[in-house]
Amino acid sequence: MSTPRTPGAPRPADGPRPTLAGATRGRLLFGGDYNPEQWPEQIWQDDVRLMREAGVTSVTVGVFSWSRLEPRPGERNFGWLDRLLDLLHDNGVGVVLATPTASPPPWLGRLHPETLPRDADGHVEWWGGRQHFSPSSTTYRRHAAAITEDLAARYARHPALTMWHINNEYCTYDHGDEAAAAFRRWLRERYRTLDALNDAWCTAFWGQEHDSWDGVLPPRRTHYLKNPAQVLDFRRFTSDMLLECFTAERDIVTRHTPHLPVTTNFMPLWEGQDAWRWAAEEDVVSVDLYPDPRDPLAGARHGALVQDLTRSQASGPWMLMEQAASAVNWRGVNHPKPRGLNRLWSLQAVARGADAVCCFQWRQSRQGAEKFHSAMLGHAGERSRTFQEVKRIGADLARLAPHVTGTAVPAGIAVLHDWHSWWASDQEARPSTRFGLPDLLHAWHRALMEGHLTTDFAHPEHDLSGYRLVVVPQLYLLTDAAIDNLLAYVRRGGTLVSGFHTGVADRDDRIRPGGMDARLRELFGIRVLHEWWPLETGETVACAGFTGTLWSEEIEPADPDETIPYEGGELDGLPAVLRRGRAWYVSTLPEPAALRSLLTRIAADAGVHPVLAGLPPAVEAVRRGELLFLLNHGGAPVTVAVPGTHTDLLTGTAVTGEVALGRHGAAVLRP
Repeated sequence: MSTPRTPGAPRPADGPRPTLAGATRGRLLFGGDYNPEQWPEQIWQDDVRLMREAGVTSVTVGVFSWSRLEPRPGERNFGWLDRLLDLLHDNGVGVVLATPTASPPPWLGRLHPETLPRDADGHVEWWGGRQHFSPSSTTYRRHAAAITEDLAARYARHPALTMWHINNEYCTYDHGDEAAAAFRRWLRERYRTLDALNDAWCTAFWGQEHDSWDGVLPPRRTHYLKNPAQVLDFRRFTSDMLLECFTAERDIVTRHTPHLPVTTNFMPLWEGQDAWRWAAEEDVVSVDLYPDPRDPLAGARHGALVQDLTRSQASGPWMLMEQAASAVNWRGVNHPKPRGLNRLWSLQAVARGADAVCCFQWRQSRQGAEKFHSAMLGHAGERSRTFQEVKRIGADLARLAPHVTGTAVPAGIAVLHDWHSWWASDQEARPSTRFGLPDLLHAWHRALMEGHLTTDFAHPEHDLSGYRLVVVPQLYLLTDAAIDNLLAYVRRGGTLVSGFHTGVADRDDRIRPGGMDARLRELFGIRVLHEWWPLETGETVACAGFTGTLWSEEIEPADPDETIPYEGGELDGLPAVLRRGRAWYVSTLPEPAALRSLLTRIAADAGVHPVLAGLPPAVEAVRRGELLFLLNHGGAPVTVAVPGTHTDLLTGTAVTGEVALGRHGAAVLRP
């Protein structure tokens, strides 16, 4: 049996845990979700033939198969899955076997309506879609454990099995009665007493003091604004309830197959999970990534951010669980990927640390809600442009695998991000709703990416000693431990640069005296932070040498070593940017070119330099191990100067002095 532990706590040191390397076995995994239960079995033979042709090495099976595996309560139908796994193994395709618990069968909701989630208005979310389960429901958990137990017992020794995939895209909120009871239990464990809860939630505001635990509820519909501390704790609670569901199933499959890694797929930069805490519970960190192909350069920026974040959560190689081979089906207008873009973005993932590149899905569905979502093998069949590009990607990955699998992506910069701070900042009543934290993360990461500076992400309480520069786009909420960590980092000689509205609140969303923690004000050289001055949409503020957007602040400085002032208006002459020693504070969001210039200057002073100098604007350069990835996200061919002689592993040709990159082209150079 697995050792009991608190969900979210690091696994006990009872020996090495399985890793992605155990599943890849020296290969880059390539494939995607495979849903053969949607098709007659005679189609399966054609599927495996084309998988071999495309270089597919791995498929994820069974994600939404609960109703097929358990058509009636307690009945098991494994025959089709037996035949499928045997067929895949015979054709050299490894299997990531999913527990099917993201989509309970209709009979579970019909017989046990308490398993169905309710929204904040009390409306039931019925079966007919997916994710229709309450993570707090003991009945749901019991049935999920039973199907997981039988699945793991049956296939633990099957030679096709390489990894477990638990559930799918955990994202369910529940405000119902069973969730309310679980929320009260969670709060009692956190606060112990009602007095402590009332203090943490400041229920004295609007006279909301609780006299009994029975009166404590999830944040349901209110006449006016909800209590932001209550909402913050409910988000923490929901992340923890979902994590309990994950760890329960993970422990079952681990007991049967302790040698196999376990994963579940994150959604990119999704607000609902504390992904730092979740990643500590996974053997393999995986993510689903769907940039919009209408703007390939913006899509590349979004992809790079998510890939850097996922690699950092994994502390090494990670898995791209889902991407689209071409168009998706859930945007207002769903554009296909232009020629070469699927290959380019797949190579970008490998450049930034992925050892597995997979799609949703293998064969495009003919019916159902995702019949217009593209697949590796689409409606047009094997002669389609998309499938021909899939084959090219498979060949590329096979060539790269011996040189790249398991290698690291070096980074001298850490970008700090914390889900609790995001949850706290994303409240109804705040100085400005014109932007959210993801906008700031994208803006700051874009500036670093366009400066060809590779970044990791880190939690503000992580060990930061391995980085020369730490960047804080915004951390509205900072714990005392996080503040102490940042101060110690700067004292040890690190360089810190922070964006606006940082260090404002403590862990209970209580505003710190002075509107910013006093220790941080001293660090940055701020005597008084008089006012926050958010800007309207399209409004800007002039600063010496650049234009600021989104936000500004009325700061009275305290002997800073350097300032860049506002020019004109209410804040004329006051610092827009100020530095004391190695600590910088930026009280607005500089326009993109200005932010890039500022951060590359600060990075250079800290000893961090671009991967490669003199690159065309749309070209991305990333080092992984000994390899240099050059990716052209622009719409026109370019030539890139590269010192020395290299071999382009994608073509096998020698490169001396320069390399030509076509539209959406790439080169992977080995010295």
